[in-house]
Amino acid sequence: MSYFVTFEAARVLVVDDDPILREFALTHLATPEVSVEVAEDGAEAWTRMGRSTYDIVLLDLDMPRMDGFELLGLMRADPVHRHVPVVVATGHEDMVAVDKAFANGATSFVIKPLNWRLVSHQLSYVLKSAREEAAVRQTLRTLQDHNRLRDEAVTLALANLEQSGQALKAMLARPEEVELTEAQTEAERIVRLCEALTQAARLP
Repeated sequence: MSYFVTFEAARVLVVDDDPILREFALTHLATPEVSVEVAEDGAEAWTRMGRSTYDIVLLDLDMPRMDGFELLGLMRADPVHRHVPVVVATGHEDMVAVDKAFANGATSFVIKPLNWRLVSHQLSYVLKSAREEAAVRQTLRTLQDHNRLRDEAVTLALANLEQSGQALKAMLARPEEVELTEAQTEAERIVRLCEALTQAARLP
């Protein structure tokens, strides 16, 4: 029976050098909506991350070859995995390790021996929060792109307005050589540019 409390599809990576814990993770966390993969240490986990992406990671800290701290550092330095939430697993008395893990970029932690029902709720909560945060980041990127495009449009309109203003000023300096329709066309162009600038200034 699975205790993972899921609200939408997720890919979970469990990294621990204990083979029994890895088997328990596959048994208790996997559902039709939640796929679970396991790795025996940070090195294997990092290799898997080079081939795929995960929604959340449950990470042991004390492992051979590459421990959890080193894996955390690699993830937070990588643009693909930088924002993947990481829940670290540690012993009751190892608060120094917890502090170090948070300093390296951990999202949350659970205490060993693991209560898989509690782990399920913790992973679900952390994953939901991470997805909400990702939605906020996407909204900010969209707003930044919108503002950048607006700024570019305003810059272009100002440049064209200056060019038209100079052209009209030159026409007014030699009225005997300028056709009325030519001056009217340039004046209408200035009016359109002013209207475009006004509209851009009103955009949120």
